Amino acid sequence: MKLTIFGASGATGTCLVKMALDAGHEVAAVVRDPARLTVAAQPRLLVITADVTDPASISPAVADADAVITAVAPPGTGPSTLRQDSTRSIIQAMDKAGARRLLFISGSIVTDEGESPYLRYLIKPVARHTFLRHVTADFVATEQEIHASDLYWTIFRPPSLTNGPASGSYRVAVDRNLSRCFSITRADLAACMLSALDDSATVRRHICAAS
Repeated sequence: MKLTIFGASGATGTCLVKMALDAGHEVAAVVRDPARLTVAAQPRLLVITADVTDPASISPAVADADAVITAVAPPGTGPSTLRQDSTRSIIQAMDKAGARRLLFISGSIVTDEGESPYLRYLIKPVARHTFLRHVTADFVATEQEIHASDLYWTIFRPPSLTNGPASGSYRVAVDRNLSRCFSITRADLAACMLSALDDSATVRRHICAAS
């Protein structure tokens, strides 16, 4: 497949780029600063410098994509609409180019479905109103942008992301969270996302993946 990956120089984006290339895909890695991309140059990797919030700037990057993946995320947990703004721009560019498949990384914080009472009634309400309130707002607003589109989208809602190799033993749930849903490695999330690329059962569904 020809994949376009936004946020390719970030920690999760880097995992996605590396694993997509290892799986034999062609990758267009869209970044603001090419110097931050740590993936070695190779024939199936095209690095594109563009402003993800400008649809005209990114239209060439999505024009021939079989699927578009966005791993765009602001640094830290302060006020930001970067996910929403960038995703709106990506949707506009995809609509213009005729690209249809979109994968987005949200977070398990946005829903309680499937959670244990401990998380549902204690941990998550506190997090949503304190240190994750801005992150939650950006996730929710971005999901609303995607839901309103007519794209073939899949939204991934992982818990906390950690570094480490792919274990291949992660759990998956559709349209709900998992019990004891605390963390997943970025590599396992990337593997889960890539496995969903051509899985019609994941279209317009929310996928929770956790260790």
